[in-house]
Amino acid sequence: MDRTTTRPHGRRWLGGALALAVGSGLVLVGGAGTAQAADVNVAKNAGFENGLANWACSAGSGAAVSSPVRTGAGALRATPAGLDNAECAQTVAVKPNSTYTLSAWVQGGYAYLGVNNTGTGSGSVSTWTPDSAVWKQLTTTFTTGASTTSVELYTHGWYGTSPYSVDDVSVFGPDGGGGQDPDPVVPSTPAGLAAGTVTSSSVDLSWGAVSGATGYKVYRDGGNPQTVSGTSATITGLTADTAYQFQVAATNSAGESAKSGAVSARTAKVTDPGPGPAVPKHALTGYWQNFNNGATVQKLRDVQSQYDIIAVSFADSTTTAGQIVFNLDPAVGYASAADFKADIAAKKAAGKSVIISVGGEKGNVTINSDASATAFANSAYALMQEYGFSGVDIDLEHGINSTYLTKALRQLSAKAGSSLVLTMAPQTIDMQNTGTEYFKTALAVKDILTVVNMQYYNSGSMLGCDGKVYSQGSVDFLTALACIQIQGGLSPSQVGLGVPASTRGAGSGYVDPQIVKNALDCLTRLTSCGTFKPAQAWPTLRGAMTWSTNWDATAGNAWSNAVGPHVHNLP
Repeated sequence: MDRTTTRPHGRRWLGGALALAVGSGLVLVGGAGTAQAADVNVAKNAGFENGLANWACSAGSGAAVSSPVRTGAGALRATPAGLDNAECAQTVAVKPNSTYTLSAWVQGGYAYLGVNNTGTGSGSVSTWTPDSAVWKQLTTTFTTGASTTSVELYTHGWYGTSPYSVDDVSVFGPDGGGGQDPDPVVPSTPAGLAAGTVTSSSVDLSWGAVSGATGYKVYRDGGNPQTVSGTSATITGLTADTAYQFQVAATNSAGESAKSGAVSARTAKVTDPGPGPAVPKHALTGYWQNFNNGATVQKLRDVQSQYDIIAVSFADSTTTAGQIVFNLDPAVGYASAADFKADIAAKKAAGKSVIISVGGEKGNVTINSDASATAFANSAYALMQEYGFSGVDIDLEHGINSTYLTKALRQLSAKAGSSLVLTMAPQTIDMQNTGTEYFKTALAVKDILTVVNMQYYNSGSMLGCDGKVYSQGSVDFLTALACIQIQGGLSPSQVGLGVPASTRGAGSGYVDPQIVKNALDCLTRLTSCGTFKPAQAWPTLRGAMTWSTNWDATAGNAWSNAVGPHVHNLP
C-alpha cells in the first residue's frame, strides 16, 4: 500500500469556514472564496508496497525488498552497475501552474531524487545525498508550466557506487487528475493453510493468497511469529517426533489480519546416526562448498579420498539468535536431500568425518546469551541427527563471545557424546595470545576439541612465539604461529595448518604444498625448518587443512595429492 503524505497548509481560517473546509474536503483560496481540492501525494506506489508497480528501473537494476524498509513492508533497492546508474522512474499526473513538494527517504549509496519535464526553467529539478548509513530525507520543490500535465519522477544512484534504498516517496500538491492511492485496509484472514513435507526438524506450510496483503506471519503454537513475503514457508529448527500447531495471518501497512484456523503437523522421527568414525591421529581437513563460486562443483561423493574431515560450508542463521539450519544449494546438483544424506553416510562408511561448518566470511551466527547458546546446541544437534553430521566446525569471523560459545559447545557435547568432532578455523589475529575470545574458547573446550585449523591466509605479517615478526607465506610463518597455540595450552594433536588449495582459494597466503610439507616436518621432526626452529618436536601434531576441496579439484588435486600422503605419514 502507498503511504499517503499529508501536511498542514499554514493557512488561517475564520469562523465557520474551517468547519466547511474540513467537512467537504475543500479549502478556500485567497479572499475570492474559490474552492479547490486539498493537496495530495500524486505519486503511485510511493512506498513500494506493491512491488515495482508504476515504476520502471533501468537494466533490471531495481527490486522491491522487505529489508531494509523505513515504514510498511516494502522499499526500493537499486544497484548501479557499469555504465548504468540504476534509475527508477514513473510518470506522474500534475496540474499546470502548480507548485509541488518532492521528497523521499533514502539509505545506502549515493541517491538522487528529481523530476523532468516540468515545463519551467530547465525543465528539471533534483537533489541528492552521498552515502547514508541511516534513512535520510531528500526534499525539494518544483513548479509546473502552463501546459504541463505530467512530469517524470525519478531516483537513481551513481556509477560504481553501492546499492541505494528508497522509501516513502511523495509528490505533494494539487491533484492532476490521477488521484492518490487509497489508504490501505487490514487484509482478510488467509484460507487454505495446509502442512506439506515434514522432516525431523522442519515442516512445509502453504496457504492461499490474500488481496492487499504485502506479507504474512506464520505462528507456531500461538507464538514465535515468522514473517514471510510469499504464500509458503518452511518452519525449521523444530524438535524431532513432536506435534506442533501452526496459524498464519496476512499483513500490510494498515495492520495484521486475524489468525487463520490452526493446522497440526508432527515432525518425523530420526534414526540416531550413531558415533562417527574416529579421526585419524594425523588428519587432512577440507572444506566442501555448498555453493558455486567458480571453483569445480562437487558432490560429497566427489571429494578427494585424502580428506579425513570434510567440513560442509556453511550452515545458515535464522531470525532466532544462535539457531542454525542447513539449506542445500541447488547449484551443487543434488536431486534431493536424501541423495546428499546418502553421500554423507557413504563417506562415514569410508572412515571420513563429515561435519557442518558454522560461519565463514558471510555467515554471522550470534551466540551471546544463555538462550542463544541453547538454540545453537539444539539446532546443531538436530542437524547432526537429520543429516548424519559427525560434528561442527566453528568458523565465525564476525566476533565471538567465549562465555556463551563455550556454553553452547558444552551443551552440544552433552547431547552428541564423546564421538563429537569439534573443529575451529580462527584467523591468525584470533590466536595471537590466550586473551582473545577464540583462544579462550579453544582452551575452555580443550577436553572435547578435535583440532584448531588456523587460517594462515588473508592475514599479513604476525608475531611468532619467539616475539619476532614473520611474513605470510613462509615456513617460519606456519611454524612460529603454530608454536603460539601449543605454548598457549593446546595439545599438539589439536593444531593443524590451514592454507588455501590454490592461488584462487584466497586473496593472499597461498603457499606451495612443499612449504606446507616442510612446516609439518619442522614441527614434528625438527627438520626442513626455516630460520625459526621450535625448542622441541611435536610428533602428535594433527595435520593440515585447506580451503577448499573444490579449489583443490580446480587445480587438479595438486594440494591433496601432495599434502595428504605427507600428513598421513607423519610420525
